[in-house]
Amino acid sequence: MAQKGVQTDRERFSCSICLDLLKDPVTTACGHSYCMNCIKYFWDGEDQKGTYSCPQCRETFRQRPVLKKNTLLAELMEDLKKSRAKAAPADHCYAGPGDVACGVCTGRKMKATKSCLVCLVSYCENHLQPHYNVPVLKKHKLVDPSENLQQNICSRHDEVMKIFCRTDQQCICYLCTMDEHKGHETVPAAAERDEKQKELQVSRQQIQKRIQDREKDVKLLQQEVEAINVSADKTVQDSEKIFTELIHLFQKRSSEVKQQIRSQQETEVSQVKGLQEKLEQEITELKRKDAELEQLSHTEDHNQFLFRYPSLPALSESTCSSSINDITAAVSELREKLQEVMRDSWTNIKLTIYEVDVLLSEPKPKTRTDFFKY
Repeated sequence: MAQKGVQTDRERFSCSICLDLLKDPVTTACGHSYCMNCIKYFWDGEDQKGTYSCPQCRETFRQRPVLKKNTLLAELMEDLKKSRAKAAPADHCYAGPGDVACGVCTGRKMKATKSCLVCLVSYCENHLQPHYNVPVLKKHKLVDPSENLQQNICSRHDEVMKIFCRTDQQCICYLCTMDEHKGHETVPAAAERDEKQKELQVSRQQIQKRIQDREKDVKLLQQEVEAINVSADKTVQDSEKIFTELIHLFQKRSSEVKQQIRSQQETEVSQVKGLQEKLEQEITELKRKDAELEQLSHTEDHNQFLFRYPSLPALSESTCSSSINDITAAVSELREKLQEVMRDSWTNIKLTIYEVDVLLSEPKPKTRTDFFKY
């Protein structure tokens, strides 16, 4: 309950410009209160208009009001700050290792929710509100929190780098175009980003097509493996059926045929699975590269995009595509070998069966002369 009360007080005594507790509170003629610095900054932006308004009720004043500190509110703020200290934000709201910290917070810093490419400062949710409410700040470019904002500043001229030098392939500021990059081919960083974005999309399309092709290859290989297994299983079954009928005469031959079939099956399946594993590894690598390119494509900071773009690895040529036909040929060869094995075995079986039939068709020997025939 106490925490809920503190939250209610926070809402009642917050500045509608910075959305934080009032600092050096002042009250306008219309009865609304603001931080002294916030309302001054707000009215500075209206100096050119010649009239001044209240950010909340929009009441206008012909002359800029003279602001005086509201002593009663200031005392209330001190009491509220003490209560607020007892109900500090949860630890997960503070910036920790790997988080981008707010550049405005004092003491323990809160997590930044956005970075401004104009101010070159990262803001937490509270300190970001002026960028949503103040007309001048609304024009600023906000991006996801970034720790690399200083890379947008020219180390030579201390200016924001908004230009890309195609001659030297680097981001520069407008003063650089008059200095060491004079006469070079230069374009706005945003325009160069658009060009690189198109190249990135083409690369992604190529990767995605290659992924689809490799997935088809893997599916084809899987079908070939299944065909090998079915063919081998059927051959074994047929062989076992024949040899079972003649178990006493062909036990040894049955074992040899089965071993030969399984040996060839294992060898060919091993080769196919080896290529399948390579293709799956290539698919995984291509998907990882595609994810990197997709992440880069969504980077809102033009300069960060251009810094990172040249470091991306080039799309390597596939080393597996030519092996598909070889494996398909090997699979077909395996079928022929399996059929050849069965033809040879079947011929031997038929010959043996013929010999057995001849022996069984003759009458059993009874006399000594009959036995001499054998």
